[in-house]
Parts: sequence; C-alpha cells; structure tokens
Amino acid sequence: MEGTSAGLASSSMAKHRKNRLWRRTHRKPIPVALRAAATLTLAGAASATVLDSSALAEPEPSLTEVEQRVDALHGEAEEATEAFNAATEAAQRAERDLDALRDRASRHTAELNEARDAIGSQAGAEYRTGGLPASLHLALSADPEDFLRRADVVDRSDAHQARIVRDIEQRAREIERLRDEAADRAVELTEAREDADDQREVVEDRLAEAEDLLATRTAEERERLLGEDATAVATRAGSGDHHDVAPSARAASAVGFAFAQLGKPYGWGATGPDAFDCSGLTQAAWLAGGVSLPRTSYSQVSAGTRVSRDELAPGDLVFYYSGISHVGIYVGGGQIIHASRPGTPVRLAPVDSMPLTAATRPA
Repeated sequence: MEGTSAGLASSSMAKHRKNRLWRRTHRKPIPVALRAAATLTLAGAASATVLDSSALAEPEPSLTEVEQRVDALHGEAEEATEAFNAATEAAQRAERDLDALRDRASRHTAELNEARDAIGSQAGAEYRTGGLPASLHLALSADPEDFLRRADVVDRSDAHQARIVRDIEQRAREIERLRDEAADRAVELTEAREDADDQREVVEDRLAEAEDLLATRTAEERERLLGEDATAVATRAGSGDHHDVAPSARAASAVGFAFAQLGKPYGWGATGPDAFDCSGLTQAAWLAGGVSLPRTSYSQVSAGTRVSRDELAPGDLVFYYSGISHVGIYVGGGQIIHASRPGTPVRLAPVDSMPLTAATRPA
C-alpha cells in the first residue's frame, strides 16, 4: 500500500509542479507606466556624470498622476491581498483535513492490528488442535496488498472466521483509501501555500512601487495621497438617515466593534486585534456580534441577504469595485468604517467614496 500511495503522491506532485510553472510564466506583470518617473531623481543623478542631464530631463509626474498611480497600485495590492487570504484559508482547510485523515488512518490501523491480534490468538488455538484454516493464514498475511489480492479465495466455511476476515479486509481497504485521500490533500496543501506565496509577492511588489512613488513627494503631499480616493463622490445628502437603527443586536455589536477600531493601522492579511485589512475588519466586527463570516470580501458578499443602496442599515456590509475586492461596514449617516490601504488607519468614509458594487446584511 505504501508503494501505491507514494506513486499517487508522486504523480500528483508532478502535476502540481507543472501547474506552478504555468502560473509563474503567466503571472500578471507589474504595471510600469510611471516606474521610470517615480525614480526620475535617482536616475537623473546617476546619469549626470556621463550625459548632459538637461538634454534628457523629463517633467516630474504631477501630484494628480502620482495620486492616480498610487490608487491603482493599492487597488491591485488589495485584490492580491484578498487572493492571498483565500489561498491561506484554503491551506488551513487542507491542513485540517490532512490532520483528520491521518488521525482516522491511525485509528483504523490500530483497530486492524487489534483484529489481527485477536485472530492470531484464535489461530494459535487452531494450530494446537490440529491445523490452521486457510482464512486465518490469509488474515495473518504480512502483506496487506497480498491479502486484498487473495481475499476472494478465502475459505468461507467457518462463518465466524469469515466475518473476522471480512472485517479485516474492510479495515485494510479503508486505510488504503484514507492514505490516498491524504496524499491528495497534501498536494492541495502545497499548492495553496505556494499560491499564497505568489500573491504575497504581488502584494509586496505593488506596495513597494507605491512607496517609491510616494518617496518622491513631500510629507504634506504624501498625507494627502494617502487620504480617500481621488475619485470620491459626495455622499447623497441625508441618504440612509431613516435606516440608522441597527436591525438587530448582533448588527449593533458589529458596528460598536468597528467604531472601537478607528485609528488602528491597516495590515494586509491582518484580522486584528492590532491591525486589519478590509475583510479582516468586517469579519472581526461580525464575530463580535456572534456571526462567523468567510475570510475574503468576495466570499462575504454571499454570506447574507442582499440589500439595495437605499436599504442600507448599520451593520450591513458594503462591497466595492467590479472584482468585489474591497469591503466596509455601514455605520449609518451615509458612512462606512473600513480598513482602506497601507499608511491609512481604519477610518470613517462616505459610503459612496468608491464604486459601490453590492451590499449584504449578515444573518
């Protein structure tokens, strides 16, 4: 059985390596539209020793251009963060499954050994009284695979012995099935961990590029750039005011938790208590209300009843962008609380400050 399991695992790992190579060769390239402009001052200083810098000088990107690029980079980083969260969650699930399968296989093995010991005792008695039935020879075989191959030819003349042999056969087959399933879960675990590593690289690349751009600006400009999105639109006057009572005690608890996190830093992949990413904050808020939400924004959008923009009430989850890559919690008065981006703490923002895609009300 060990050889069979090893062969399956080897075949699965070979397929996994092929898939991983495809992902790496087809990975979405990092946008470079303003990369050269972001490092213009450093590049200019380096080239000034060999070339006339005045002849090569290019205009520094405007504050608006930098703002738009930083917003785009942070948006891409947030998409990758949610993908990282999903991959991490998948890895944790695969690891739990793998541990459970190994546990079950261990228990079945112990039960099999007990059954074999019991039938061995019976075999000793049979031997002392004049011979060993073929069924007992077979059940005591040192090679379980040989046992399974030959099980169909067992002499079933003794009903009690036949029942014991069938029980051993069933346990042996179940152990083999569990080992095969564990091998598959081990491959899933490896793939999920490597997917998470890939997304981590994307996040770090995007954030590093954004930091390069921000480093070209003054402290005052950086503070402005890390504020709300440049594309923010004004909140509709009085919108949602008639829905400012939380629809349940759980929703009220979630809102209270969100308010208590104001000012805490953004941390990609973070679920608290010291830092949060967007879905980490909403998950923690509703957990404080006694409701378990999925980890990612694009999973949370399905964890509740859909509500319209005009039906929003405190505690509702509000989702943004076409890929459902961002989520905040509505707190009334046309405002959400969200963990928006690196360098910006958990804060209040107008519900319409980003392209609103959907809203849900958790149970």
